[in-house]
Amino acid sequence: MPRLAALAFACCLLWAVTGTAAASERETIGHSVQGRPIVAAVKGEAEAPLRVLVVGAIHGDEAAGMRVTRRLIASAPPRGVALWVVPSLNPDGVAAGTRGNAHGVDLNRNFPFAWRPLGGLEYSGPRPLSEPESRAAARLVRQLQPDLTLWFHQPFGLVDRSGGNPAIERRFAELIGLPYRGIARPPGSVSSWQNHMLPQGSATVVELPTVAGDRLVARSARAVRTLAAELASPALGDAEPERIGR
Repeated sequence: MPRLAALAFACCLLWAVTGTAAASERETIGHSVQGRPIVAAVKGEAEAPLRVLVVGAIHGDEAAGMRVTRRLIASAPPRGVALWVVPSLNPDGVAAGTRGNAHGVDLNRNFPFAWRPLGGLEYSGPRPLSEPESRAAARLVRQLQPDLTLWFHQPFGLVDRSGGNPAIERRFAELIGLPYRGIARPPGSVSSWQNHMLPQGSATVVELPTVAGDRLVARSARAVRTLAAELASPALGDAEPERIGR
């Protein structure tokens, strides 16, 4: 049984036996180039109607989003939401303070959609999904098929027009208190790949500013929970049936 299926079965069993959702499970979804585990915290009901994925860092030198994920892991998700939280997709880069992974690959240029060879700080790798971290993320997304995904970055201080559901992106910008603006979509980015592969969902890039204070971090975590609760509610869920909800 694949790991994700096994975890879902375990959560369902706990729900059936106790009548309550598993408070939090941790799943190793892959390993970095240097062997560090890439871990997802799974919170809420395994069979919840809304699946939300939050990734705190994909670039190792843009780690403020990891503080947001710590708050999400420490708090209860809204009812009707299965929340998957990955503090860092790039633990080697976080440990070294570098944008890329241990191979020097910019993981956010390593996904198949519109991939092309890039060098320098945005080195896209020898081919799409050449890196174990990218493959771990791709497996998770394909198996989970999240309705909403938030990828945290720095340093622009905005919510990007990422090609997902614009109403959802605009609402999150309102909740987090950052402007909603478009930035250039890079080739091989994970959000573009997700929105191309899973048009029924919505993947969004959230750019925190260079310095993210505690208030903004707390507001960001609240914004994730609030948006998830709104999307899980019948009123908003029915408002955008072609992009959100199953």
